Amino acid sequence: MIITKTREELKLMHESAQIVSKTLGMIAKEIKPGITSLHLDKLAEEFIRDHGAIPGFLGLYDFPNTLCISPNAQVVHGIPNNKPLQEGDVLSVDCGAVKNQYYGDHAYTFEVGEVDEKVKKLIRVTKESLYKGIAQFREGNRVGDVGYAIQKYTEQHGYGVVRELVGHGLGKTMHEDPQIPNYGKRGRGKKFIEGMTIAIEPMINMGTKRIKQLPDGWTILTSDGKPSIHFEHDVALVDGMPRLLSTFDYVHEALGISTEEEDQYRLDISNL
Repeated sequence: MIITKTREELKLMHESAQIVSKTLGMIAKEIKPGITSLHLDKLAEEFIRDHGAIPGFLGLYDFPNTLCISPNAQVVHGIPNNKPLQEGDVLSVDCGAVKNQYYGDHAYTFEVGEVDEKVKKLIRVTKESLYKGIAQFREGNRVGDVGYAIQKYTEQHGYGVVRELVGHGLGKTMHEDPQIPNYGKRGRGKKFIEGMTIAIEPMINMGTKRIKQLPDGWTILTSDGKPSIHFEHDVALVDGMPRLLSTFDYVHEALGISTEEEDQYRLDISNL
């Protein structure tokens, strides 16, 4: 069952999402060779709690940490550890926070030092595919329209689209209906309606779409050991159009990136 949100609920969800956005911006300043993912995890937990929220992942389904940190061939759900980051790594950082009972949940993939050009392209295309998907999240469209847009854009570059892991509805629980695959057929699936809130999160592999899981019960890897990239935004359907609850602005500011990619999807909280 799809749970739509009132304008007041969207304001609360925006607040939760923005805490995650700020956490990712803080993390962006700390990522460099020699830093451990466990150090980043501790910083994130402290930051989230200092902002009046609680970590959304810690203890969820018994996950042991605040962040899912997934380097290189890890797709998602990587467990932070004490292994230092290396020059040339790519690092997916997925973060969640809960405030006023509502979840924020989004992710960004970071470069550690100087990264191979082929990996840079995979990062760029995956991020661009996120906005291709967001553009299809509008009243009257269906789940398959989002998945089709992401799949078409990434597969035309020869990349693999993970099938077993998908985006999802978001609200008072981390995973609400509907599931939002990163593949699909146009005009198929549940119809988007006013007040929906979802997390769109392409997980795109340089090689095969196939994945495997480590014995830790969490970490997902590409089957061929090639890199995987993950980006995620929280999006609401407001007046029939997609509006971002989350933002990468804090990450971009930390990294010195100038982009207009979010401009057409910004949510004007004052008009809610």
